[in-house]
Amino acid sequence: MELDIGLCVASHINDVDYVVRAEELGYSHAWLADSQMLWSDCYATLALAAYRTSSIKLGTGVAITGTRPAPVNAAGIASINALAPGRTFFGVGSGNTARRVMGLPPQRIKEFEAYIQALVPLLKGEEVSFEYEGQENLIKHIMPDKGFVNFEDSIPLYISGFGPKSLAIAGKYGEGAVIGAARATSMGSMWHMVQAGAREVGRDLDPGTNYYTTALTTMVVLDEGEAVDSDRVKSECGAMAMAAVHYTYDQYRNFGHQPPNELSGIWEDYTALLESFPEERRHQRIHAGHNCWVIPEEEKFLTPEVLSGSSMIGTQDQLLERLHALRDSGLNQVMILPNFDTRYDVIERVAKDIIPNIV
Repeated sequence: MELDIGLCVASHINDVDYVVRAEELGYSHAWLADSQMLWSDCYATLALAAYRTSSIKLGTGVAITGTRPAPVNAAGIASINALAPGRTFFGVGSGNTARRVMGLPPQRIKEFEAYIQALVPLLKGEEVSFEYEGQENLIKHIMPDKGFVNFEDSIPLYISGFGPKSLAIAGKYGEGAVIGAARATSMGSMWHMVQAGAREVGRDLDPGTNYYTTALTTMVVLDEGEAVDSDRVKSECGAMAMAAVHYTYDQYRNFGHQPPNELSGIWEDYTALLESFPEERRHQRIHAGHNCWVIPEEEKFLTPEVLSGSSMIGTQDQLLERLHALRDSGLNQVMILPNFDTRYDVIERVAKDIIPNIV
């Protein structure tokens, strides 16, 4: 089984060149993120990318169920499928950051599953009973044969999940799952959760043949003798590391979940920093710079433990060993999301040192 290297993109309407360069370098997928209070609109950016590329697979990374009704998301990605037929996919999740940045929790699991149940037939151009604003009606795209959308070429559905319930939904309805930990040791438990959902509906899934799993992380290839917390490493993956800290704080703030061990050395100072901001706007401050930049007052939190907790950092040989282990554990793709200002440097280095030796 091969391991693909894809790219998660902070959707930027004025930088489609980034996706074009990723295609030239051999990246398999471009996942354009959907977070309306952070970045450009993902569908507008995908449309531009579809016109500028010819082979890289394009899709949402991930679209949010809690901010767009199911027929809106289905029509959006089917429109992209009309521009990039046969290479369009649909990644979807409940809205961890996109909703939290507005002070809202992610969509609840019950509503998330109901959304996916309506979405699956809509992605095929089929009719479905759809409940909205207290009314339930039969809906379908009524002019699919006029070039507005494309349902003829299938649109693979990849469902994002972090826990047993969301991953069970991915097993029930998806052609693949998106997870947030690129560790071979966690693949077994992830696959168990996916299979639990699949068994509920009589599906038999296999990661090598009929199911596609992707892990979100980022990657830094160390130079000889370079430290894990060098300035260059921080400039290339610090934003991903802090995004993981942001997520952990949301879990702590909303549900009382305690942080993992790698955050123990920074947790008291980090929570004190955030809690110095007014409660009514704290949800905005938590996600400042999200997955793009490290806010200056947060740079001190980028310890070796924090950096390594969310990112793949190592020499070329160390990274290849880890990637081979991930592939052997059943992972199909690693998608990387570098810091914004150094993103071109990162994808060039990974394309040079990693992609030719892993694909």
